[in-house]
Formats: sequence, C-alpha cells, structure tokens
Amino acid sequence: MDINESAVRKNGGFLRRGWWWLKAAPDRFIDNVVEFADKVEKLGKDDPRRIIHSIKVGITLSLISLLYYFRPIYGGFGSSTMWAILTVVVVFEYSVGATLGKGFNRALATFVAGALGFGAHHLATLAGDKGQPVILWFSIFLLAAVASFARFFPGVKARYDYGVLIFILTFCLVSVSGYQEDEILEIAHKRVSTIIIGCLTCVIMSIFVFPVWAGHDFHELIARNIEKQADFLKGFGELYFGTKGDTDTDMSWLHGYKSVLNSKTAEEAMANFARWEPPHGKFRFGHPWKQYLKVGEMTRQCAYRLEALSNCITSGLKEPSEFKEIIAQSCMEISFESANALQEISSAVKKMTYPFTVSTHITNAKTAADDLRTTLEAITLENTNILEDVMPAASVTSLLIEIIECTENIAESVKELACLAKFKGAVLAMSPEKPTRRLLRRGNIRPHHIENDSTHALITAYATSAMVE
Repeated sequence: MDINESAVRKNGGFLRRGWWWLKAAPDRFIDNVVEFADKVEKLGKDDPRRIIHSIKVGITLSLISLLYYFRPIYGGFGSSTMWAILTVVVVFEYSVGATLGKGFNRALATFVAGALGFGAHHLATLAGDKGQPVILWFSIFLLAAVASFARFFPGVKARYDYGVLIFILTFCLVSVSGYQEDEILEIAHKRVSTIIIGCLTCVIMSIFVFPVWAGHDFHELIARNIEKQADFLKGFGELYFGTKGDTDTDMSWLHGYKSVLNSKTAEEAMANFARWEPPHGKFRFGHPWKQYLKVGEMTRQCAYRLEALSNCITSGLKEPSEFKEIIAQSCMEISFESANALQEISSAVKKMTYPFTVSTHITNAKTAADDLRTTLEAITLENTNILEDVMPAASVTSLLIEIIECTENIAESVKELACLAKFKGAVLAMSPEKPTRRLLRRGNIRPHHIENDSTHALITAYATSAMVE
C-alpha cells in the first residue's frame, strides 16, 4: 500500500498529487505541533527564568498601556504616551544589568540629544531663512560624524553603543523638526517624561520581581567552565591509557570543554551587564568583573590543550605499546592531579573562598612531570614503530605538561580574583606567610630498557620539549 501511494505521488497527475498532499496535511500539522511543543518544553526546562521573564514583560506592557485610560495622564502627555510603550519594548532585557544599561543609555541620550537639537534648531532660526539650512546641515553632519566615530572605541562600543544610536536619532528628529520653539520644548518634555516612566517601570520590574542578575550568571559560568575541564582530565587518563573502557559509560565529559572555547562573547557581554548592576548578594559595589574575564581567558587557553588531547584519544584506543605502558603511570598522575586542582578552583569560585590547597595538587603534578622526565631519560628503544607507537604518546605527554602550566595560571588568576573580591579566607592568604612543612610526593623511578640507543635522543627531545620551563 505504501509503495502504491508513493508511486501515485510521483507519477500521478496534478490533481491526484494535490489530493494526497491534502490528505497528509493533518498528519504533518500534528507532527509539527508536537515538535514545537517539545521545543517549548525543552526551552522552559533548560531555564525556567525565561518563562518568568516573558510574563514580566507582558505585565509591564499592560501596566504602561493603562496610561491611555487615565484621562489626566493622557491629557498631559497626549500621543507621546506611545513612547513609554516603545521604551518598554526596547529596554526590557533578560537580566537586570542589560535592562539598566539600556535604560540609562536611552534616557541620557534622549535628554542630551534633545537639548542639543533644540539649541541647533534655535541657532538655525536666528540665522534666517537662508542660513537655517546651512546651520542645520553642518550641525547634523558634525554631531553624527563625531558620534559615529566614537562607536569605534571599544569602551564606548561595549557600554554606550545603544545610547549613541539613540543620540543621533533624537538629535536629527529634534533639530530638523518643523515645530516652533515653544512646541519643541513641550514635545521634548512629554517624550523625555514618558521615556523616563518607561525606563523606571522596566528597572523596578526587573530588580524587584524575580530578578535575573547577570553578575551571578557570569560567576556561575566561570566556575562551570573550569569544572568541565576538570571532568575531562579525570576521564582522559583512564580512557587513553586503557584502564577504563569507552563503552557503556557516560561520555558527556568528553565534549564538555567545547562550550568553553566559544564562551568569550558571552563572558564579555555578561561582564558588561554586570558592571551596570547594583550590589546584590555577595557581590559588592565595584566587584572586579574584569578579573573574571582574565580567569575566562586562562580557562580557554587550557581548553585548547584539551581539544588537542581529545584528538589524540582515537589513535590511543588501540593496543597499547610498550612505550605507552612505561609512561602511563606518570601521565595518569599528571592528569589526575591537574583535574583535582581544577576541581578545587571551581569549587572555590562557586563558594567564593580562597583556594588554599590547590598548590598541593599542582606541586604533585609537577613532581609527576619530573618523574616522567627521569623515565624518558632512561628509555632506550628497539624494534619500536616511532611514528605509530611513540610519537602520539609523546604528544600526549607534551600536552599534559602544558596543561600543568595552564592550571597554574588559572589558579593564580583565581587567587588574584579572591583577593580583589575579598573572598572568604583571602585576608589570611594576603597576610605574611609562616613557615610550613610541605609534604611532597616522591616517585620511585626505575630505568626501562628496550635495548637500542638509536632513537633515544629523538624520543627524549620530543617528549620533554614542553617540560622545560
């Protein structure tokens, strides 16, 4: 039956094919509705705050639209009441910081541009009919050119780009309007007032009704990115060196680092929004959000090494070579200690505490690297395929050594963040250190002999090139 229907659809006439299309339309409609419902459900489950934000926007617009039904207010603002509605639509963003930033930009730009536009219109009027177009043309050209050029400055682009656009638009509208000066003042007063009403309504609703703080989300994002890298390193050593199978296990950790590689834009946007927000929770006024960007940059540098390690997994899952077995213990120790260090750093960021013991894990990883160096210096190879057996494993050792340095950089940037943000324990960490006894793990190295010195120099140089600081 299905074969006949398919043949009819392909070879039947236009009317018959149209009939089959109409017959299948209800099924297609139901499938599309089910698919759309699944997407809506997933979107809501991923972040329920999105549903709350949508409701907040609807409530805010409903409240602002009520201005039309109060005659004293409507009689005072006239048709300019529509600017309050437009302001809510444009200004109300998902997070508090984004809403405050846009509201401030819109209100300030409208006020400044309105004042300058009125001044340009007044000067043009004094110049007479012949001079008026010249003055208006020159003023619009000058301010539009200067404001547009200012948008290329990174600081202006990040925080005031929207305000500059509103400034240009408002200045042009006011300066070239055909109203008389008293009419311009009245219109400007009404529009500025309605815009301020719209901005204040958005800000109040955003802050006091289920607020979404960009600073809190930024803080959680940095901690989560570091934790993803710790999860990768925990599973990599066991998977690559064959102590854990790659089937019937949760392998989500293997690709978690990829989101870190593409997080730069989101981090910069969140940092910009967070700087607009007032103190909230544990985040005081003047919180060092720029330092979070530094931590994020150090985290991405580590993620690039993890991506290279991930590419080595496929070639490393075959039968392990003798060289790979020799270096397995030290490499797994490096991976394990680096993962513990990153896990502790992530936990310290989440709990806003100073990472006191992270140095122990880094020291243990460096000790394992020293053990690995000694092992490589004692290796000689005979009847070993350098290209297939040695070079991939040597690449892994080189990357693991680089990850130790990246982990140390992340730890130092987080310690600096802890001091700047006054995390718990940071004051104690900044005090003069007292002599303490440090227990270091010492590895027992036994030379491994595989009989020939012909390739010893090549292997040692390649595998230890990244170990020299």
